[in-house]
Amino acid sequence: MEQLFKILFEHIEEKVHLNEKDKGLVMNFFKSKKLRKRQYLLQEGDMCKYISFVAQGLMKSYTVDEKGNEHINLFAWEGWWISDFASFIFGNEAKLNIDTIEDTTLLLLSRENYEKMLKDVPVMDRYFRILYQNSLAIKDSRLISANTHTAEEKYAMFLDTYPSISQRLPQNLIASYLGLSPETISRIKRRLVETNT
Repeated sequence: MEQLFKILFEHIEEKVHLNEKDKGLVMNFFKSKKLRKRQYLLQEGDMCKYISFVAQGLMKSYTVDEKGNEHINLFAWEGWWISDFASFIFGNEAKLNIDTIEDTTLLLLSRENYEKMLKDVPVMDRYFRILYQNSLAIKDSRLISANTHTAEEKYAMFLDTYPSISQRLPQNLIASYLGLSPETISRIKRRLVETNT
């Protein structure tokens, strides 16, 4: 458990300073959960009861269309948060599915504990505000990229932005995240190999 919080606190400290008293308080608001590979954290239609910090492992959130195709919204790995935030905040049915790509260990924060933590540890309110600002900026960039970049540019940007994670992801999941077909990714990779030889 100590190691899980070490990862969480390292992430928080990148954004705000937490003193030892604050750290002790923060620890009380979380509970840990382990999931095996391909195990669901959340299914569409359920209510999202937690926002989850990934301490170890790799996850994805996605929607499924009427043909059964996955459309990946987000990957989350060590140091990332994952949730269906609209469901978590407003108590609506979840629109997203969230499951694991690798065995994963999470720190879970319930809505009640989230609200209490923001009140009892004010610096965490600032931390989450920074996270939400960053998240909005990333979503804007992704939307612009989806509408203005070629398939090759999208793939290159993904590899540049997430070099370590791209090695851990199957090609079909990267394709889904980028809104491309696996065949398109294969063609791009072949072209890259040909260009570099």
